[in-house]
Amino acid sequence: MELGEPDESGRRRPIPIKGSEFVLDVDVVIMAIGTGSNPLLLSTVPDMELTKKGYIVANEETGETTKKGVFAGGDIVTGAATVILAMGAGKKAARAINDYLMNGESGN
Repeated sequence: MELGEPDESGRRRPIPIKGSEFVLDVDVVIMAIGTGSNPLLLSTVPDMELTKKGYIVANEETGETTKKGVFAGGDIVTGAATVILAMGAGKKAARAINDYLMNGESGN
């Protein structure tokens, strides 16, 4: 997709780019849209600690959850917030995940 010319309101609408479509074979897709917790995710991991509002409890600096080897960040931890905060949580979690994979534990 690309942005077309501005309409009467000044908004540029997305338009398809011919020939840009492709199919990607994957094993797992994790949907990351919306601002609420997915009941299916949470019901399949009953031993993960949640807040009163149903969000995942995670270490703010590493994204570590109460389930070993599981990391979380963004809206599923904080509730609705900005993309910038979610990106920051992802960056912190990526470091902790790397530490976990290399050493069996995160830095914190």
